[in-house]
Order: sequence, then structure tokens, then C-alpha cells
Amino acid sequence: MARRTKHKSRSLFFGLLKMALLAWLLQLVLILALRWIPIYITPLILIRGIEKIKKNQPIGYYKTWKPWTELSPFLKSGVLCAEDQNFLKHNGFDQGAIKKAFEYNKKQESMGSNRRRGASTVSQQTAKNVFLWPTRSWFRKGLEVYFTLCIETLWGKKRILEVYLNIAEMGPSIYGAEAAAQQYFKVSANQLSKEQAALIVSVLPSPLRYSVVNPGPYMRQRQQWVMQQIRFNATIWEFVNQE
Repeated sequence: MARRTKHKSRSLFFGLLKMALLAWLLQLVLILALRWIPIYITPLILIRGIEKIKKNQPIGYYKTWKPWTELSPFLKSGVLCAEDQNFLKHNGFDQGAIKKAFEYNKKQESMGSNRRRGASTVSQQTAKNVFLWPTRSWFRKGLEVYFTLCIETLWGKKRILEVYLNIAEMGPSIYGAEAAAQQYFKVSANQLSKEQAALIVSVLPSPLRYSVVNPGPYMRQRQQWVMQQIRFNATIWEFVNQE
């Protein structure tokens, strides 16, 4: 009787293990497929929609997918210069930025300040936007690490930046470069000037806090800084101009 129970337990264990392995392989296939499939909806878009329903607001949003070749090189370069200048060097995680953020946050905490500095790369932000929800927790951070490693391995740098520029929140109900270009400047994403692209990029730390339509002194200062970075970062400029 004990032997039969032990056999059933072992069969159940291996059955669950096979199911878990199959589920893991299926999600890897899905991630790989997204290397070529346009992404039209993300968890953040759904969450923003739910928030609007609760406030009795219209749930519409602006989003149009554009491939790599139809995105302004100024916008591609500007995002990397502003958000992740080591994008082409790291494997998804910028160790130097993580160390600096840790030391800064530790200092702020010792001073009793709530100010915090993040160290997320464009790869991490892309993984978070495509697969996860925006709240903070160690569990979600662990998933972010996993999905970042997946897309770095299965997608590559060019696809990661292409996806990021198509799904990033760039203003209230505005997602992606094409929607931002159309709503703010009435042009397509491949027609954005350096000044326009730099201004759009400047809202990315807090797209619901800062405004492209009515930019304040901080936005103008950041716009000028982004334009300078675009001008002097030849390695990134060469990368973003690949076909």
C-alpha cells in the first residue's frame, strides 16, 4: 500500500514537472514570436483603461505601430542618449548605473528623504511594459529580470528598441512614437526633427507629469541636453541608422 502511494506521488510530481516545462517552453515560443509580431496592447494600456472606467472617462487611446525603418533616427538616438547610453554595451542591466542608484538612494534614506533614483535600462523598461504590470515589488522585479534576459537573448538590441518606441507611454493616452508624433506635431514618426524628437524624449521619465504641448524650463533644458547627446554620441548614431 505504501509502495503504491509512493508511486502515485512520484507520477504526480513528474506529471506536474512536465506541465511546468511545457508551459515554460510555450512562453519562450511566444516571446520569440514577438520578435516579429507587432504589439498593439500592453498591460499598462489595459490598466490605464480600467483607471479611466473607474473615473467615468473615455477609454480611448492613441497608438499606431511603426517598423524600425519608419522611426526617426533622432528619436531612436534621443531615447538611448537620454535613457540608456550603455544600451549597446550591457546585457540588459547596467551594473554601473545600478551601483550609483544604490549609493544615491542609501544616502537619501540616511537623510530622511523619499527621493529615489532608478537604474532601469531600455531593455528592462521594454520587458516591463510588454509583459508586466507597473507596481513595485520584489516578485515583479524578479520577473522583470527574467523577461529582460529573455528578450536580450531572443530579440536583440534593434528589436528591443523598436518595441520600446512603439509601446512606451509618451503622454496621457498616447503610446508609441507614431502616436506622439501625430498628436504633438501632426507629422509621422519618421519625419520628426531633432528638436521635436528631443522634446518627446524629455517626457519619458514621467510622461503624465511633464508636457510636450506646454514644456516648462525643465523640459526645455532637458531637450537641449538630449540634442547635445545626439550630436556627440557617434556610436549610438551609427547603430540607429542601420536598416
